Amino acid sequence: MIYELYYWPGIQGRGEFVRLALEEAGAEYIEMALVPEEQGGGVPAMIQFLEGSEVARPPFAPPFLKAGRKLIGQTANILLFLGPRLGLAPRDAAGRLWTHQLQLTLADFVVEIHDTHHPIGGGLYYEQQKAEAKRRSRDFLAHRLPKFLGYFEGVIARNPDSVKRLAGKRLTYADLSMAQVIAGLRYAFPGAARNALRACPRLRALHDEVFARARIKRYVASGRRLAFNNDGIFRRYPELDAA
Repeated sequence: MIYELYYWPGIQGRGEFVRLALEEAGAEYIEMALVPEEQGGGVPAMIQFLEGSEVARPPFAPPFLKAGRKLIGQTANILLFLGPRLGLAPRDAAGRLWTHQLQLTLADFVVEIHDTHHPIGGGLYYEQQKAEAKRRSRDFLAHRLPKFLGYFEGVIARNPDSVKRLAGKRLTYADLSMAQVIAGLRYAFPGAARNALRACPRLRALHDEVFARARIKRYVASGRRLAFNNDGIFRRYPELDAA
């Protein structure tokens, strides 16, 4: 099957969690934002699925994935669907649910990271909420960042099958997503992330393992992986790192 991935062009965003899974598995997929509009791609094709009255079960927002006749929205839901098909989820039902639970917790983490620079509303520019962003970031870096990282570090420590992975012996999509979050934190909060990750050697090792994997390395080196920038989830504002 050739998957179609719909997401905004120009940013990694939440679409990157899906891309990493597809890339690690060597799956064939089309980044529909890069397909010319005259060939049925681009942003208009995505908007048609979001707003078109002919779509019986429309997604709320990107990313969403078209897999044959299936149209699947929400990052964690997409990965729940792809995981077993791509060999990136445990074989047993309990293991699959546990991996999904970890992914949902990562989704909560990502929301809190995003809200450091947009604490009032996504419809406002960062410059319109800088004072609130600084206050929000101060609390996030002091309390929420170590709480989330400590939780995931503890998950790896309690895993009886591996000292490196979140859910069992085999790499899962949750491991890929965790590595992406760490990379994003290092971009957005280089100082605070470095300090917080000193207490998380297992998470540091997981990040390094993921980005050293052959297919992920090829993906990064190919230029198809977009760079972090200040239009995505992870944004670098030096004044917030010093919050």
